[in-house]
Amino acid sequence: MDLQSILTMLGGIGLFLYGMKLMGQSLERFAGAKMEKTLERLTSSRGKGVLLGAGVTAVIQSSSATIIMVIGFLNAGILKLVQAVPVIMGANIGTTVTAQILRLGDLDNENIILQLLKPASFAPICVVIGAFVMLIAKKNKSRDKAGIAVGLGILFIGMNMMESSFKPLASSPEFMQIFLVLTNPILGVLAGMGVTILLQSSSASVGVLQAMSATGAITFSMAAPIIIGQNIGKCVTVLLASIGTNKNSRRAVCIDITMSLLGAVIFLIAIYAFQGIIGFSFWDTPVNRGRIADFHTLFNLVTCLIMLPFVNGLITISKKVVKEKNVSKIDEELSMLDPIFVTTPSIALEQCRKVMFNMAATVMESYKLSTECLFTYKQDNCDKVRENEDFLDKTEDVLGEYLIKITEQHLVGEDNRLATEFMHTVGDFERIGDHCMNFIDVAEFNEEQGISFSNEAIHEMEYLQRAVGEALTITATAYQEEKESVTHKIGPLEDNVDYMVDILKSNHIDRLKRGLCSNQGGISYVEVLNNMERISDHCMNISTHLHQRLHQEDLDSHKSEVFNEGSDEYKAMTVYYEKQYIDPIKIQQI
Repeated sequence: MDLQSILTMLGGIGLFLYGMKLMGQSLERFAGAKMEKTLERLTSSRGKGVLLGAGVTAVIQSSSATIIMVIGFLNAGILKLVQAVPVIMGANIGTTVTAQILRLGDLDNENIILQLLKPASFAPICVVIGAFVMLIAKKNKSRDKAGIAVGLGILFIGMNMMESSFKPLASSPEFMQIFLVLTNPILGVLAGMGVTILLQSSSASVGVLQAMSATGAITFSMAAPIIIGQNIGKCVTVLLASIGTNKNSRRAVCIDITMSLLGAVIFLIAIYAFQGIIGFSFWDTPVNRGRIADFHTLFNLVTCLIMLPFVNGLITISKKVVKEKNVSKIDEELSMLDPIFVTTPSIALEQCRKVMFNMAATVMESYKLSTECLFTYKQDNCDKVRENEDFLDKTEDVLGEYLIKITEQHLVGEDNRLATEFMHTVGDFERIGDHCMNFIDVAEFNEEQGISFSNEAIHEMEYLQRAVGEALTITATAYQEEKESVTHKIGPLEDNVDYMVDILKSNHIDRLKRGLCSNQGGISYVEVLNNMERISDHCMNISTHLHQRLHQEDLDSHKSEVFNEGSDEYKAMTVYYEKQYIDPIKIQQI
């Protein structure tokens, strides 16, 4: 094999891998979000799971990509392990589609239609048409369709280049000697594993084997163990992807490896037992691309059929290999933000939404516990609020970085508006948590210094606490359910909170003059009022951003422009909240 042949072979492998990657990426962009949402809605039906895994892999041309996607859903808590295993089985079947497509190169017929189906005929046409469309198309969907065509064409051009470089090897004694060694099943399996690990794709390594079959030197006895080894080697990519994920994700990888190894053992025993007792008539017959593709499909299909009834057993084995570990709330919640989802923004943003919901729930809990401490000090409440604050701080950092990565995907339309809203809102939730921590600081200071509020101050503060609590509840409800009708309540309520704070500060000054409140107690009281007012402001911010996104407005509008302060509805809600929260305070003054 001269230098020119080696360069041709390397160039062919490069084009083959690039064509496969381009086609897979274009297909995933074209239909990836829909496929992942289908995976998310997956039921416990094993048959449907297998079909779904096979279908997704057939489209994106990579079982590793599908399994990595499943690992992401497991890590995010979207799928259960028992749902994921059939999908993984199906993915291993779906990966054989590439080899079945490549068998078209074996077509050899004078019929014009069959001639056009040969890769040498349609590959250049795919590249020319696809490249032309990519240059002139303005819509992303059209470019993705063209990318599929270009990728398919480049893939077959690379295959033809590999074939042309391998053909001279048919007369090479050294080449034949190498493959005679590979008739040893163990060496054949190891060779298949090595090539797959090197190329990071079982589809690609099987494609290389199909190209080498053009030499006529590869027999079934050589090809079978190599193909089996290729199916084991693909697990390495998935194994690397599972590093740093949760226990269920690592268990899924363990199951994939277990299935591949058991399938390899079963096939090797069956093949060599049959050959030793009866014998295959085609054992030493050269194989073509079609036979390699068929054996590749047969291995994965039979392995799936054997393993499918034993899903629970595979899960039990994986649990013994991957032990339970204690996971903190922070790690458990933030595991939803898996980097795997970033390239599919709609799914990544949905994961962000779930984390934001958890932030909202955490803030609600912190507010309830911290304000209770203002009236009756409880150490347990303080400890829980601090734990929640750690979660909110870490979440703001991680979620902010994750959202930046998502926005780098050149978002448009609803995804862009949603990401922008999240980036604004995550800070507001974290600030509310900070104000709850300030309540804890006040409560602990009062407890240490023996400071207490007057009965009048406590009575007034209870009304303010309820008003701000209602603002938080309305905000969380509107945010989680995306109810625009609920957001309209925040503006009038926030105005009343501001008014209440002014009244309570004025009353506080009056109590100081009358000697009903100490100076130290007064400082703590004003600190509470200021933090209450700031919480209602953040509720207003969150509701404003939600309202603007739902109406597709810019995030620079003022509150009056968003909530129409001069409307009859706004005035009526303002009067309603005045009667509920402010009038009782005024009556007390009288």
